[in-house]
Amino acid sequence: MARPQSSAPQNNAPQNNPGAPALLSLKDAQALALKNNPQISVARLTALASQQVTREVRSNLWPTATVDLTAVDAYPGSRITAGALNNPTVYQRAAAGATVSQLLTDFGRTTNLISSANLAAKAENQNAVATKEQVLLAVDQAFYNALQTQAVLIVAQQTVTERQTVADQVGALYKNKLRSELDFSFANVNLAQAKLLLLDAQNNQNAALASLSAVLGFSSLQTFQLAEDTAAVTPPQSNVDDLIATAFAMRPEILSLEFLAESAKKFHTAERDLFFPDIQAMGAVGDTPVRNPIISSWYGAVGVNVGIPVFNGFLYSARARAAALKAQAAQERLRDLRDQISRDVRTSWLNATTAYDRLAVTQQLLEQANLALALAQARYKLGLSSIVELSQAQLQQTQAQITNAQAGYDCRLALAVLQYQTTGF
Repeated sequence: MARPQSSAPQNNAPQNNPGAPALLSLKDAQALALKNNPQISVARLTALASQQVTREVRSNLWPTATVDLTAVDAYPGSRITAGALNNPTVYQRAAAGATVSQLLTDFGRTTNLISSANLAAKAENQNAVATKEQVLLAVDQAFYNALQTQAVLIVAQQTVTERQTVADQVGALYKNKLRSELDFSFANVNLAQAKLLLLDAQNNQNAALASLSAVLGFSSLQTFQLAEDTAAVTPPQSNVDDLIATAFAMRPEILSLEFLAESAKKFHTAERDLFFPDIQAMGAVGDTPVRNPIISSWYGAVGVNVGIPVFNGFLYSARARAAALKAQAAQERLRDLRDQISRDVRTSWLNATTAYDRLAVTQQLLEQANLALALAQARYKLGLSSIVELSQAQLQQTQAQITNAQAGYDCRLALAVLQYQTTGF
């Protein structure tokens, strides 16, 4: 069953009539969650930040230019004679100049780092997609749960009304000595059970609305009038292996780990490239308007620097080895995720198939329970059965009504979970 495409309502929120709860459909709920849920904002901002990391690494390929303004006041004829190795002569001067450096080649290290960062950014984009789909699944779960508790609440209200009627009738017959005190007590017990069922149903309805409000991005409880999902319920695909293959190709979590695994490989290559030299070109030019007469009025120089790693305590070999091991770990995480998704798709397919098959069974159960209650009521009115038989029939009908109401929403939710596990949307 394809997930309904989210389409935002005209004003991006359900409209309220004065004194009436907002009407909320499943599509409206999905649109509100995409707009308001903070998890989606966090994932999107994280993906945008990862793109800036790629720009940071790419900056190493561009020239670096700095402008220096320097003024020195020195004791005439003074020289620096202590400290590190340096140019010891100090002259009074004021000068301005620029220094430019450009990486010529580091034998692929920077380009590999750029590729690694770019792949990591793509992985974050897929994580953002996965977060969006997880939120949409949570919306489906909360929405169908709220509809389910609403249906149970209606059953509970009807049960209280019907059992109140029976209790009143039995009470009137008891007062006229036409029914025993046992019948009157049983009728009141059944009414009390119905009232307890109503209290639990009201509590579950409020809890379901609280969960729905939270996943839609509201900090306070919102009272909605939920619109029934009228989309046709279709059986799940018969071949689960095709669904697993689709999940491997389309699930954003797998795509994210695939990008991360490729990113780890590129980073390992970049760390290995630390053993190669790096070559940089440098240039400096400037003017010295205030100077000692022995200093030229301007200066300029260009040069090339080749840095060759010789020995650093095995730092580079350790970094390369660590990167290789992390790349292997990323591949193993990807393999583990594939196993988990295969299991999840198969489990959700079994659940969806069972939930779909339960629809006909629960409908048949309700029809038989209604028939049994009608017969028990007729027999009780004719004095052919006891209140126990009527009470048992009432209880079975209530349970059948609740089971039938839950089965429809359980099936829709199971199909939504299967769709999420298969394609992520």
